[in-house]
Amino acid sequence: MPVTFHIPGSLREFTAGHSRVEIEHSPTNLADALSALWTLYPGVRDRIATEQGQVREHINIFIGDENVRYTGGLASPVSAGSEISIVPAVSGGSENSCSALYIEKFRRILALPVTPKISDRLPEPASGVLALHPFSKGQFEI
Repeated sequence: MPVTFHIPGSLREFTAGHSRVEIEHSPTNLADALSALWTLYPGVRDRIATEQGQVREHINIFIGDENVRYTGGLASPVSAGSEISIVPAVSGGSENSCSALYIEKFRRILALPVTPKISDRLPEPASGVLALHPFSKGQFEI
């Protein structure tokens, strides 16, 4: 069963416009999966990894719903059929500049309960800035 990479819009110029890339062989960890991606599309490597081979700070990678920064980084296990999402850091812009896939991913990841006392202290975002606002039920609004 192939491993599927979800490619963000900003990197699609390096994957011949593909939003999804399937790796047919079954890598055992994220490093092997990324290596297979880079073999198919070498231009994407420098946008994801540093010269030392580590994932860049402004790039988040998820295997399923788990951020690999908390599951072992490049050694994170990858099983057959896994879906790997490459998510660049989001800052600025507007709601229309983010795809529905990433908005939904952020909603799932950030769906943490926020108490009214904390939410009262959150500043209002500047005009034209993408911001995630907590509801009292732990959901987020964009």
